[in-house]
Amino acid sequence: MKNLMKKFLNNKSGATAIEYGLIAALIAVAVIGGVSQLGQSANS
Repeated sequence: MKNLMKKFLNNKSGATAIEYGLIAALIAVAVIGGVSQLGQSANS
């Protein structure tokens, strides 16, 4: 298990995948927040 973690941490493509995942999560949160605000303003 320890060797697997070392390989994963040293792997550049693994770090890139994590970065893209974080960016996608931030975009999703922003879109959900925007849609929520738009829905609330449309109701009033």
